Amino acid sequence: MVKQKSSVLFDIIKYPIITDKSTQLIENNQYSFAVDCKVNKEIIKQAIEYIFDVQVCSVNTMRLPIKKRKVRNIIGRKPRYKKAIVTLSKNYTINLLSK
Repeated sequence: MVKQKSSVLFDIIKYPIITDKSTQLIENNQYSFAVDCKVNKEIIKQAIEYIFDVQVCSVNTMRLPIKKRKVRNIIGRKPRYKKAIVTLSKNYTINLLSK
């Protein structure tokens, strides 16, 4: 396993995905993030552990398809992105929804 530089690890995680389904996954200690399309599971694990100071149990990834969007008469598309569902160990949590 190759260790990445800390400045690179912050660029890997784009933003957390907060939907109805992802908030239900938080009860199972699973968190969803949009990540860079070119990274693999090991690097995602390193980034989450470094940024949030938690212990990651597993990482599941999926590449979501391109979606077409129409605004008035212009047809465009949303770019493809990679989604990572990160499962944490029992004693760790990430506070995404701060009060």
